[in-house]
Amino acid sequence: MIFHQFYLESLGHASYLIGSEQTGEALVLDVRRDVDQYYDAARKDGLTIRFAADTHQHNDYLTGITELQQRSPVELLAGARAELGYRAKPLDDGTRFRLGEVEIEVLHTPGHTPEHVSFLVRDHARGEDPVMLFSGGALLVDDVARPDLLGGEEETRKGAEALGRTLREKILTLPDHVLVYPTHVAGSLCGGNIGSMLVTTVGYEKRLNKLVRCIADEDDFVKECLNLDALPTVPPYWPRMRTRNQEGPRPLGVLTEPAALLVADFAKRQDEGALVLDCRQPEAFGGGHVPGALNVGLGSSFPTWAGSILPPDRPLLLVLDRPGDLWEVTWHLLRIGYEVPQGWLADGMMGWRTAGRPIDFLPQWTAGELEARRQKDKSLVILDARQPGEWQSGHVPGARHIPGGEMIERWREVPKDRPVAVYCGSGYRSSVAASLLKAHGHAEVYNTLGGFTAWRNLDLPVEH
Repeated sequence: MIFHQFYLESLGHASYLIGSEQTGEALVLDVRRDVDQYYDAARKDGLTIRFAADTHQHNDYLTGITELQQRSPVELLAGARAELGYRAKPLDDGTRFRLGEVEIEVLHTPGHTPEHVSFLVRDHARGEDPVMLFSGGALLVDDVARPDLLGGEEETRKGAEALGRTLREKILTLPDHVLVYPTHVAGSLCGGNIGSMLVTTVGYEKRLNKLVRCIADEDDFVKECLNLDALPTVPPYWPRMRTRNQEGPRPLGVLTEPAALLVADFAKRQDEGALVLDCRQPEAFGGGHVPGALNVGLGSSFPTWAGSILPPDRPLLLVLDRPGDLWEVTWHLLRIGYEVPQGWLADGMMGWRTAGRPIDFLPQWTAGELEARRQKDKSLVILDARQPGEWQSGHVPGARHIPGGEMIERWREVPKDRPVAVYCGSGYRSSVAASLLKAHGHAEVYNTLGGFTAWRNLDLPVEH
């Protein structure tokens, strides 16, 4: 058997290629939208990709499963309960199929989503026992995937109950040695406490996974799963992802090169309605940016926060640290359903400044400066942009809480006639939120560099 794992840190996503040494056939699981890496790996191992499947219709990114069919004759597979707008062979619970020495058994494992399936693998070149489980979101490293993405309280409870049955009856009955490869790994918001390892075993999770250890008591397990305050805020773009994944994302075809725009053309397109996305780090953005720009610094969390504040239907213009960042940013956007940007500012902010164009600023405070201002200015609005679990563990006294993922819907709750200081854990998410407030007309906004981490390190007062 030939095996490859592909880890995409920015989305906390893992996808997989499983191939047969005997027949040269391969299956790709939980496909991401940029599919070149699968063909590169298959080519190096002399494999032909024959099959592709998703364990479920994802909320956090657009699948590349239909993209594969544009490259080669790939047969698409899906759980029998999946409701899809594209043709895929339905696989019932217990179905087995083979790629040479590799036998794959389909397990219906609902909970994270109703149609969810996992894939249990046997390598008959080595023996008859199962060797690995591709668990999707049914079992994660130190966690299980959240059941609250598809409806209200009742649907969430049903999902939690189904997930408990999945674990008790399908997964935890497997031998302890079975390797578990989830789709949602470190960095994903599909769990509240996903461990940093990219693989685990059934036995490891039985012994050390807090949620799995309470699985024997159904009520306790459901109660833990329904503790939504311990989960990250659901980004606003996620519902769009599931709908498009069910329909089958439109193939990308030949991608156009975003135009290198001189200042006058860049400004003209902004005036015509394009939205400026500044991909520099908070310190650079704060020191001077195009008025009206939103800031999401290029890094490991870029797609999550870009999707949290960008509207789905406006053309985008980019401001970059360096030209070499262009396609990294573009692929991050494509993976979460945005179009190729119209262009990027060819001469950067230096060109913008030297052209005499207006510049806006986002003042940056340290934690100590925030505390000094808090003590003397009672009109100051302090806004905590962190996740609910972070807020509950302690926050700046008197702060208001609006998670960054909800800011695009709740920015009107922040007074425009008072100064606003935004903080998060380090200053990254707060810069995203602060830029959104600035773009919506809040005149006096400050970003807190170092965030609550620096606040704690300075032993400043904490409210619970």
